Amino acid sequence: MSARHILVVDDEVGIRELLRDILEDEGYHVVLAENAAQAREYRQHQQPNLVLLDIWMPDCDGVTLLKEWGSGGLLTMPVVMMSGHATVDTAVEATRIGAFDFLEKPIALQKLLKTVGAALKHGERMPQQMLSLINLGKSPPILELRQRLEHAAELKTPLLLIGAQGCGVELCARALHKPDTPLLALENPEKLVQAPLELLELAQGGLLFCHEISELNNNQQKGLLLLLQKYDKYEVRIVCSTSRDLLKLVLAHQFDDALLQAVSSLTVRIPALDEHKEDIPELARALGDQVSASDTIGYREFDTAALNMLRNASWPGNLAQLENVVQRLMLGSLGDVVKAEDVQRVLQEFEGLEAPMQSADTVTMTVPVSLDQTLREARDQFERLYFEHQIAKAAGNMSRVADAVGLERTHLYRKLKQLEIKVR
Repeated sequence: MSARHILVVDDEVGIRELLRDILEDEGYHVVLAENAAQAREYRQHQQPNLVLLDIWMPDCDGVTLLKEWGSGGLLTMPVVMMSGHATVDTAVEATRIGAFDFLEKPIALQKLLKTVGAALKHGERMPQQMLSLINLGKSPPILELRQRLEHAAELKTPLLLIGAQGCGVELCARALHKPDTPLLALENPEKLVQAPLELLELAQGGLLFCHEISELNNNQQKGLLLLLQKYDKYEVRIVCSTSRDLLKLVLAHQFDDALLQAVSSLTVRIPALDEHKEDIPELARALGDQVSASDTIGYREFDTAALNMLRNASWPGNLAQLENVVQRLMLGSLGDVVKAEDVQRVLQEFEGLEAPMQSADTVTMTVPVSLDQTLREARDQFERLYFEHQIAKAAGNMSRVADAVGLERTHLYRKLKQLEIKVR
């Protein structure tokens, strides 16, 4: 097993170096930061296995930095606070917002090693890092998105997130979730028919997220409308998302007009990745950190040419497609640094695999879809054939299927279950 990485953050040089010497003697790899700014910069690009964080520092106190990591989705490693003159209230507050433990200076050697060992074991059970609005970018479209979500967070009205597939609606929904309250994502739309009020009970006081409501059938739409009429009684914030034009679906008699009126009183549009390409370098680093945190690999830096190539590429699959590409770069690149040729290889891996296009006068429509049925039934029949074709073409590789059809993996599995297509 590779050495565990420990970040020591303390403005006193003597304490930093003493802790480094002790921990390196125990076989740990230690990185030092003399203030919160250095610690913040390191955490943006790396995920240590443990942080020893001083409470009192000149530029920013440790509790504030801890809160910042927590709200930004970066508190995915145990943090042990340190102080020589903190009050009990400060220690309790730090523990409440996510600190694993508290060490009082001067720190006894055995106490230090025992706490470090326990914290590292705890870290093995912590969830992996997730992207957040903090590292989604700083471009004007993303800054406006944050402002609109901050405004929406102050309201109790149901919210409709509008954005293309893969643009990060789940991320935006999480940003509206208040700590220490339930967060329920609707995985099985049939619950809207079978037990709609049970969903409100499970999410009471928290947030209920309904993904891609354009895919709901008539009965499921009625169940969601019921939730939108009862949510206030249970103090539940309902957030829905769609990648399709619901008004067009209403005009085509595929979506309930009353439901559209109920769900769209407050809307936020999420920009496609191609609309904020200047954020791609920062996003790629954050996604690389996420991959290295969840897999047994080290983080690989991107050179400038690689980041430029990512920024200049086209991203029809949005954030989900970028995440897939970065994962393949982290896992498949041979060197310690991701170079432009690595990016070019990954972007071209699945190009040229399709059969040559036939000329227009030789193409024959042979899809066996009966036209003597309702529009919804015909669409379901076609989609079943379409997904079965894509699964067969990808030899059952669901990552390739998700890329080919432009869906996030969770939405893909939900769609296959709705169409009663079984996958291994």
